[in-house]
Amino acid sequence: MNTSVAIQILPMLEDDKKVVAVVDKAIEYIQSTGVTYAVGAFETTIEGDYDQLMEIVKNITKIAADAGAPQVMTYVKIDYKSAGKVLGIHEKTDKYQH
Repeated sequence: MNTSVAIQILPMLEDDKKVVAVVDKAIEYIQSTGVTYAVGAFETTIEGDYDQLMEIVKNITKIAADAGAPQVMTYVKIDYKSAGKVLGIHEKTDKYQH
């Protein structure tokens, strides 16, 4: 695993229930890819191969738009290591889980 990506999808909708429904569709898409992921309150972190994760990044905004958001803001943070592994989700967060 040489890449970790944090993705935040912000559907520009006034109805909170619709916002949640669009975000749920984006998370369902991530789940369908088979990558390791962790859903947080503000973003979802995905881990794996750089090219596979960039394909997810490329598609996720359109997935959200197709789910009913006429406008979507997408924020992405990428941790890439050309040789070796990046720190994984569990290495970063397990000690804080309760």
